[in-house]
Amino acid sequence: MAGNSLRVGVLALQGDVREHLAVLTSLGADARPVRRPEELADVEGLVLPGGESSVIDKLARAFDLFDPIRGAIADGMPMYGTCAGLILLADRIDGAITGQRTFGGIDARVARNVFGSQTASFETDLDVPALGSPPVHAVFIRAPAVIEWGPDAEPLASLPDGRVVAIEQGALLGTAFHPESTGETRFHQRFLDHVDARRGVGASAL
Repeated sequence: MAGNSLRVGVLALQGDVREHLAVLTSLGADARPVRRPEELADVEGLVLPGGESSVIDKLARAFDLFDPIRGAIADGMPMYGTCAGLILLADRIDGAITGQRTFGGIDARVARNVFGSQTASFETDLDVPALGSPPVHAVFIRAPAVIEWGPDAEPLASLPDGRVVAIEQGALLGTAFHPESTGETRFHQRFLDHVDARRGVGASAL
């Protein structure tokens, strides 16, 4: 398990911030909301929560966080995006509104609202070999899906129809569903493991 003092943030501009903070805290992390560039600079990893990707994009620019988050990704900071957060980590979007941008980092194309409206929300059990057993109980709410990906990105889970709903590239992790709402902690632990590994690399370089 990751060390108890890992400092991680949850982007707290919109979305299910409290749920992510609760999961991360339960796993022993020092989790805190991030709304300003100086708060981002004080964490070792960042969770991008569900919500509305276009709204989070606009608010990130309004709060002067857009470029710092892109810079943190370029510098190797681990990040985990759920639902809207997955969209924000993708290099390309299908169904973007005019002017919508992403932070990028995962060489993938993600389609917004691919499963329909909120009334089309559903739950299913997913096999995620990287996490072992049991299957992940996944909740999809106006969820995106990964349509295509490059050679450096690794799909972690797919629906029976082949649509990819969890993907990873280096220290960047994204899921189209909401583990924080079902008591599933293994994706958050995987994110914390990335943070712990990066801290170890930094320490060995001193």
